[in-house]
Amino acid sequence: PQKTSFHRSQTLGYKNGFAFSQLPTVGIGGERLYVNQLSQAELDELSNVRPTLTYGQAKQAPPSGFIPAHVAFDKKILKFDAYFQEDVPLSAEEHYRIRQVCIYYYLEDDSMSVIEPVVQNSGLPQGKLIRRHRVPKNDHGDHYHWKDLNRGMNITMYGRTYRIVDCDPFTQVFLESQGIQLNPPEEMVFDPYTELRRMPTPKYVTPSDFDQLKQFLTYDKQVLRFYAMWDDTDNMFGENRPYIIHYYLADDTVEVREIYKQNDGRDPFPILIKRQRLPKTFMEKKKTFPSCVLEISDQEVLEWYTAKDFAVGKSTTLLGRTFFIYDCDEFTRNFYRDKFGITDFQPVEIKKKPLEQVPQVIPPYNGFGFLEDSLQNCFSLLPKPPRKDVIKMLENHHKVLRYQVALESPNPEDRKRRFILSYFLSNDMISIYEPPVRNSGIIGGKYLGKTRVAKPGSTADNATYYEPSDLTIGSTIEVFGHRFVITDADEYVLNYMESNAESFPAATLQSLRDHFRPRQVVKEIANSDIATLGTSKQELDELVRQVQEELKLHKSLNNKNIREAFLQCNEDGSGILDKAKFLALCDSLGVPTKAFLVNKV
Repeated sequence: PQKTSFHRSQTLGYKNGFAFSQLPTVGIGGERLYVNQLSQAELDELSNVRPTLTYGQAKQAPPSGFIPAHVAFDKKILKFDAYFQEDVPLSAEEHYRIRQVCIYYYLEDDSMSVIEPVVQNSGLPQGKLIRRHRVPKNDHGDHYHWKDLNRGMNITMYGRTYRIVDCDPFTQVFLESQGIQLNPPEEMVFDPYTELRRMPTPKYVTPSDFDQLKQFLTYDKQVLRFYAMWDDTDNMFGENRPYIIHYYLADDTVEVREIYKQNDGRDPFPILIKRQRLPKTFMEKKKTFPSCVLEISDQEVLEWYTAKDFAVGKSTTLLGRTFFIYDCDEFTRNFYRDKFGITDFQPVEIKKKPLEQVPQVIPPYNGFGFLEDSLQNCFSLLPKPPRKDVIKMLENHHKVLRYQVALESPNPEDRKRRFILSYFLSNDMISIYEPPVRNSGIIGGKYLGKTRVAKPGSTADNATYYEPSDLTIGSTIEVFGHRFVITDADEYVLNYMESNAESFPAATLQSLRDHFRPRQVVKEIANSDIATLGTSKQELDELVRQVQEELKLHKSLNNKNIREAFLQCNEDGSGILDKAKFLALCDSLGVPTKAFLVNKV
């Protein structure tokens, strides 16, 4: 309140024509300012830099390069050994558990991680407990720094307290170089339950008067070998099976091994009874004593099997199985001769019972597939196709005998149906085909696929099939319940049978000759007429050309109708018409007939 002057001091002015500024020495109100006055240290410094002001700034060394923390502390890690304790509430054997961990502090970015070494079969999720990151120290946003870590201290991270007991040499050198005084190291605490399990289980050995060590040193690697048979034929599917009995003299144990032969059909389990001491006589005990669930000890056994209980020619019962010993090896003979004075080691000859021959019963044929094919299923689990006559197939390849057959039926419509029966000489199979006939009301096509046709009265045990010798003109064949009459055949059938006359009956060959004789006579007469008239082949071709030109002049004629009409008139299949019938048929069809062409024809 006593101040009367409130103006600010003048700091700007001119001297010798130059503007300059000066620091205020008096503040508002006329009070003296001590802030802008030079201290004694600053005055001393100005006196020291007078040469610099006179001669200029001295040259200084360039500053050292800046190295960032992530380069200076790259791959430099502080390692601390620690442990933490966790409660085990639901266990009668342990109340708490000690888990050892390693705390890593990364200097390059001040991050931390906690890793627990993995212990095999521990049953605990081990490994990385806390991933690498900056671990918060408190609720104020502070993070743990390497200055906060030391030996012999507790550190809490995310609610779990870790006790740091020691560190590695690099960590110790680094912390001491930074002026941190380290606490003395502590001993690592181990889990008491884990240490208890590592202790060896105590073994109690009952003292005995018998010197087992002397027996082992005397008879080590000395084994008695006996050849025995187990007769199990009284049971279902039982048999006589050979075995080898080994008696180990070192510890009086017995082993029974099976003998396997090639392709005997058994699984390779070589040991029937593993090496063990076998009881011979048991102590008397109550019937209610549960001996089946207890291990056999010396208190339950009165006598064990020894080397005296095995002899050639005698039977021995081992764990309920009776083995008959019929022979032994040379070492066993020498041992019994020297030890017990036994000299009779005559081997017993084992006679095998002959196997009962079971007759094979072939089931009846079920009608599926060929008879030979179905029969292979009765001989093996993996049936093989029946063998074929390859030579016959190669010699008679593409050789087919064709016959014309008529269906023998009480139905009048079926009697007019004609079929082509083909007999394949390569495999003795028969197929039937019905040529389509226009306006007949019956769809033609394949009537029977290629198959072997059995004769009537043949059985599955003695099957007989149709052969070419059975196919004669006028004969009747039965195909799966349908009867067919053979009415015609190809000329190839007659030519083939005449060329192989020794393979066919005379009656079959004679029936074909009688059937084809009228056709051969007509051909001979026609050939003789042509020869007498002096008609050459050129004249005949000229006659055919003239007839074709004459027919082309009449475009209204239907050649298909003319052909069908001529085929209907050829009832006997001879292919011959007399002149009167030919002229009448041409008039009915409107075919022009010139006298000179008809005479030539």
